Amino acid sequence: MSTIVLLDSGLLGMVTTPKAKSPIYQECKLWFNSLGTKGYTVVLPEIADYQVRRELLSAGQMVAVRRLNQLKAIVTYCPITTEVMLKAAELWAQVGNRGKPTADPNAIDGDVILAAQAKLLVDRGNEVIVATTNVGRLSQFVDAREWQLI
Repeated sequence: MSTIVLLDSGLLGMVTTPKAKSPIYQECKLWFNSLGTKGYTVVLPEIADYQVRRELLSAGQMVAVRRLNQLKAIVTYCPITTEVMLKAAELWAQVGNRGKPTADPNAIDGDVILAAQAKLLVDRGNEVIVATTNVGRLSQFVDAREWQLI
């Protein structure tokens, strides 16, 4: 069984909108392209797609939107379902009750939705790593790692 790597929105943005002159974006793209050869299964969470897509559309970056669509066609897509949202609400309440919320109480918390998607995959017997540019909030819930360490 391979390990599933879920991409968070920050990382997805780097993969789909690589800036040719920025070494970190190029390094990220090479890392992403190497995941399959390392035995990982890449999964694109719908919440990350939404967060990146809305920014790209707002900025009129249609080339990057096309890259996002191409990526969505070649990796496994993990949709937001009722089960995901119920798990996200549970996680949100847990961290809020511990005094460690991941977002403003009135915000739709994308990190918690992503964590819920990851936890449900783990509950089904998968090994899951969330690849991210910001480990802090996600690591309260799941195995979250800086992408360079995967």
